[in-house]
Amino acid sequence: MQPSNTYLQIHPQDNAIVALQDLPKGSTIKLNGDVFTLADNIAAKHKFSLHSLNAGDDIYMYGVLVGKANETISQGAPITIKNIHHATNEFQLGERRSNWNKPDVSKWKNKTFMGFHREDGSVGTANYWIVIPLVFCENRNIEVLKEALVDNLGYSKPKAFQTDVEGLINMYQSGRSEDQILNADFQDVYTEKGNQKIFPNIDGIKFLSHSMGCGGTKSDAQTLCGLLAGYITHPNVAGATVLSLGCQNAQASILQQEISKRDANFKKPIVLLEQQKEGTESQLLKKAIKQTFVGLIEANKQERKPAPLSKLCVGLECGGSDGFSGISANPALGAFSDRLVALNGSVILSEFPELCGVEQELSDRCEDESMALRFMNLMRTYNTRAEQAGSGFYANPSPGNIKDGLITDAIKSAGAAKKGGTSPVTDVLDYPEKVSRPGLNLLCTPGNDVESTTAEVGSGANIVLFTTGLGTPTGNPIVPVVKLSSNTKTFSKMPDILDINCGTIIEGSETIEQAAERILDYVIDVASGVIQPKAVIMGQDDFIPWRRGVSL
Repeated sequence: MQPSNTYLQIHPQDNAIVALQDLPKGSTIKLNGDVFTLADNIAAKHKFSLHSLNAGDDIYMYGVLVGKANETISQGAPITIKNIHHATNEFQLGERRSNWNKPDVSKWKNKTFMGFHREDGSVGTANYWIVIPLVFCENRNIEVLKEALVDNLGYSKPKAFQTDVEGLINMYQSGRSEDQILNADFQDVYTEKGNQKIFPNIDGIKFLSHSMGCGGTKSDAQTLCGLLAGYITHPNVAGATVLSLGCQNAQASILQQEISKRDANFKKPIVLLEQQKEGTESQLLKKAIKQTFVGLIEANKQERKPAPLSKLCVGLECGGSDGFSGISANPALGAFSDRLVALNGSVILSEFPELCGVEQELSDRCEDESMALRFMNLMRTYNTRAEQAGSGFYANPSPGNIKDGLITDAIKSAGAAKKGGTSPVTDVLDYPEKVSRPGLNLLCTPGNDVESTTAEVGSGANIVLFTTGLGTPTGNPIVPVVKLSSNTKTFSKMPDILDINCGTIIEGSETIEQAAERILDYVIDVASGVIQPKAVIMGQDDFIPWRRGVSL
């Protein structure tokens, strides 16, 4: 599937054809022996019909059912949100498919990355200390610790637009008009604090505030503790400070149980303090600062050392997707995934609402029947709960997705699933379970990209590769998030938040396989600390735990 023209039939079975550039009304289309003209203008990323369709006829893309016609659609007419609706095939337990053709990875067989080796055998791509509240009541104290520690220890980020605001204040105080202020020339200047790191081997101290821990269900509290335990035991984390109020549902004892589940011999330095035991906030915070500082001294002893690529666990994510995501960035990520799996590494494919319509393919790729049954059960249960709340997987596409060509959830899902490549599914995990097997892991998360990225990291991803067509700044506090653009236009427009351009595939200057190899080399540099992705540079520390209620 290498585009070489102005339009593309992704799979021989498809009757929905993708415009690779703006196609004016009357353009001649020549495809599979058919010659016809377009009935209307077709914008790049959008689709038109290969044949005449009647109401109720099936719409295919990527070789799977993605919708049904609402009305008669003439040959060459645009396919829109008005003339088709979401539809998928039913899925059931099928035969195992084990005939995977591994890609040639001899070029990387002996390559390593420079990482932080932990006692449990995992390897981090960074070295952070984290500060976490067990309940939202402690968020203010977390902020106080942040104010006390970040600047003084040399971890503050550059301050954006500080000079500009000072200039506007001067203009206002000197009597300049509102029009003069609006037309002032911003220099987009970042001013450095100038502090030097006290602990050079620690990449930062990260503060993971949230709105959970009490007031919700006991199940929510247990799940939150599991997620936080995933971050504390994460290979990118050297140690942690945890603040508890004391009376909340998310008890410290539950957190400790969840830590033991993930690392029975847990030995990282951890500071765990309970406000209702310590007394005044001043006593609590002074103790937290002193014990955290001692923990940082210990964490600073860690240094990067060579590690095999099998120690990489990569989260596969997408957000702000467009009509090109499924034919450029996502399949390039899939080809990358196959290469990492062939090197005995791990990848995580999540966002279950965006796997709607490809359940049969993924369940057939599961290594055993119990795994396939678990995946199908998670998909059905999640969709049923969504429908009970007055929605369903069909409601997943956002206004931005629809505007840029992803007009049904099945179209979006069929393209999103390409991130997982073609390798067998080696495990199926429910949030917030930890990855324990190399290969392709399916992790049940919502389609919300920040909640899903948060979950992938909690399950062990030490790098996240994030594809986008519209552009999004999403990052994570402890793991580098690499942003891959599906098209050159967005990459050129938003270079401050995007790292890799996959628009080269659409333009025909690079194959999917060539892009995958470029991505793998880039990932090795990021894992070694040689390259910092834009999300890390900008301090985009997004952290949103998933409430197990419906979140699409």
